Amino acid sequence: MTQTIPAFSDSSSAVYERQGDTWLPTEFSRGPWDARSQHGGAPCALLAHAAENAVTEPGWRLARLSVELIKPVPITPLTTRCNLQSSRATSRITIDLLAGDLLVARGHALMLRGEQLTLPGDLPAGWSPTRLEPLPANCNDSVRIPGLPDGTSFYQSAMETRVAQGDPSQAGPSAAWFRLTVPIVQGAPTSPAMRAAAASDFGNGLSWVLPPSRYLFANADLSLHLHREPVGQWIGLLSDTEVHGSGTGVTMSRLYDEVGPIGIATQTLLLRERATK
Repeated sequence: MTQTIPAFSDSSSAVYERQGDTWLPTEFSRGPWDARSQHGGAPCALLAHAAENAVTEPGWRLARLSVELIKPVPITPLTTRCNLQSSRATSRITIDLLAGDLLVARGHALMLRGEQLTLPGDLPAGWSPTRLEPLPANCNDSVRIPGLPDGTSFYQSAMETRVAQGDPSQAGPSAAWFRLTVPIVQGAPTSPAMRAAAASDFGNGLSWVLPPSRYLFANADLSLHLHREPVGQWIGLLSDTEVHGSGTGVTMSRLYDEVGPIGIATQTLLLRERATK
């Protein structure tokens, strides 16, 4: 079957353009597996944007975003539908992402109303390394994953990448820095949580285990947990993937900014063997 490739305006300057209550994905949203479908990082960042805008009072921050990627998100007009439940210190938001009447993704966001604490100076060290090094200024190579096509896309055009540790062109764990090159939503600021959501979906590609020439691997979800708001433009991922012969797997990514750890992200993987010709 011949794919129908969407046509785009040459003036695209963001991953999404907003037209009333409709989100119009641009070519910068495109994913690696099907030219008609989006990269998972694009709708995840859009759902983070919807969650943050559902809470209008100041002082709230995104602590968790769990996204169910129910179907491939098409590069067609999308709408969001939000349900908000709030208490004094927490707000829980469910966001449905729809293509027409079809539910393609659903986000569950937890917003917390922060309170400034006076912390002791002798807190125990956490389980995550204190820094991801080298920092992006000292990294040169871009992330290149075997089998992914070239062309305008979210992973190759909307995101700048720099390898920090390991070799993403080979199987096994590795680490890299990610920085958006265009806004997620045209005319709207890209928040720190949106940057983290956009980068977190790269974990399973960064740390692939089975050769992409023989296997398809896609994440069915993304669960992002942030213990603090990222600082700066760069988001670092230190990612590791484990798979099983049943066709399932899990990727865990530790998240960083240039200051230190900011949280974790997990992805549930669905793996399939490519059809032999």
